[in-house]
Amino acid sequence: MPHSSRQAAGMAAEQQALDFLLNKGLSLLARNWRCKRGELDLVMLDRDTVVFVEVRYRLHAGFGGALGSIDARKQEKLSLAAQYFLQQESHWANHPCRFDVIALQGSGHSGQPLDWLKNAFDS
Repeated sequence: MPHSSRQAAGMAAEQQALDFLLNKGLSLLARNWRCKRGELDLVMLDRDTVVFVEVRYRLHAGFGGALGSIDARKQEKLSLAAQYFLQQESHWANHPCRFDVIALQGSGHSGQPLDWLKNAFDS
């Protein structure tokens, strides 16, 4: 898939994940939040819990698919970015936090079921 098509598919997957979470009652705090430590796809609020959501889209299930792509290195990177977010947005620092993953797989993913893994890993 050409870079622009891949990028468009990733953006569409992220929008689908955001719509899904908003429909589940979560509120958006930040989208594509960037820092020197990396990027957080979605930062949501689930009641009083700050939720760092990694959205993963894969066309094929090879190499573990979308869920399998969150390895220890990626988890560490997300954890560092989340810590930096909480330092920069200190009013959220005393709230409970968790890391969720939303995985979408296959072509034409818009409207197709997604996997929402709550508490996907510990920081």
